[in-house]
Amino acid sequence: MSSVEVRRFAENGDLHAADAAPEERLDADMRHVLNVLQSMGGKRIDECRSPEARALPTLDMALRRILRDQVDDMGVGMEMRLIPGPTDEIRARIYVPQNDIVMGLRPMVLFLHGGGFVLGDVDNYDATPRAIAARTGAVVVSAHYRQAPEHRFPAAHEDAYAAWNWLLEHAESLGGDARRAAIVGEGSGGNLAVNIALRARAEDKPLPIHLGLVTPMAAMLFDLPSHIQHAHTFPYSTATLEWAARKLFRKKDEAHDARMNIAGRTDLAGLPPATIILADADPLRSEGEALADAMRRSGVWVDMTTYEGVTHGFFGLYRIVNKAMFAQGQLGRNLAAAFGA
Repeated sequence: MSSVEVRRFAENGDLHAADAAPEERLDADMRHVLNVLQSMGGKRIDECRSPEARALPTLDMALRRILRDQVDDMGVGMEMRLIPGPTDEIRARIYVPQNDIVMGLRPMVLFLHGGGFVLGDVDNYDATPRAIAARTGAVVVSAHYRQAPEHRFPAAHEDAYAAWNWLLEHAESLGGDARRAAIVGEGSGGNLAVNIALRARAEDKPLPIHLGLVTPMAAMLFDLPSHIQHAHTFPYSTATLEWAARKLFRKKDEAHDARMNIAGRTDLAGLPPATIILADADPLRSEGEALADAMRRSGVWVDMTTYEGVTHGFFGLYRIVNKAMFAQGQLGRNLAAAFGA
């Protein structure tokens, strides 16, 4: 496949080409979640030290506050696990659908959470892997990774690759089929997902059959259109990205490493088909667009949609934010098609 689908999901629910929506035009449901987050003490991450930032309320916490802590397990069971990493054990969660009947082995998904390589964990990113398991019938392994500033670049990349290899090696014992394994990453996890595929290709090892890249971190430039437009948006801004970069790298030139600026690479040929989900009010939007262009130029099939009226982090808010339901449906359909093939 050598084409790219590029779409924009606007406020009226239609897919069309349109100019970027201004930040003020957030959908009412997205704005409500952000207002609740602020009422819980949420503030700009770039104003905090790492321990304080990790203790801030998250969008997932705001969602739970709105729903009065009503948890929808979506008919998916979850088991906590420690898996071996390059230097220490990696925390992981294994999600398995419980309410469907499957003959044979299930497809597999490795999920890698976001957080700019500094924040986030498998606890705060529960909704997305659970939804993927429910929508696709796959066994989903949600894996943590070492984070900065305690563990600087490329520690997270090493852990993510170890998690991928562990999934492939233990697929059958988890009830999964290693030949039908995909990777989904959100934010910094999207960067990790692409790098896993690139390293597997270089080492002649099994590649994922599909990449799900949700608001991916794909460049470290900070001067693209969305970086300028959303320099100070809440809760994630260009200032947040710069804050994370200062903690991630030992030297400034590491920001130009090909593993970080994947949108600037010209060697993406042979990567699996990809679904790229972008949020319009997100400083990472232009990075995702540049990544889609780079993959297309290398002959990789890409289905990319920019969802207007939402911010970075919207994807897991499907119980409140309408666009998240559409975005999850898009990714779920493409994963199911890949697994069926």
